[in-house]
Amino acid sequence: MKTMTIRQIRQQWPEAERQLAVEKEIVITRDGKPVARLLPVEEVEPVERKRFDPEAHMKWLEETFPEGTDFDLQKGLQEDREERKLV
Repeated sequence: MKTMTIRQIRQQWPEAERQLAVEKEIVITRDGKPVARLLPVEEVEPVERKRFDPEAHMKWLEETFPEGTDFDLQKGLQEDREERKLV
């Protein structure tokens, strides 16, 4: 069982990572007293992320806003700037 101080973990992380691969556990100490154990994460299967589908998104927009949206972003920004004119 390997022990390292909090300072060593912060300053020598690559070494700590290498030791963790060998030792499977590192006890972290502060002022000579154990405060934590560092363990490797067990391998987990990656979760497949749902990809963005523009067609499905457009369908959702049409269902959510059946009347459509005529909001012009540039026009909205310009109106907002005019309302907040600095004195």
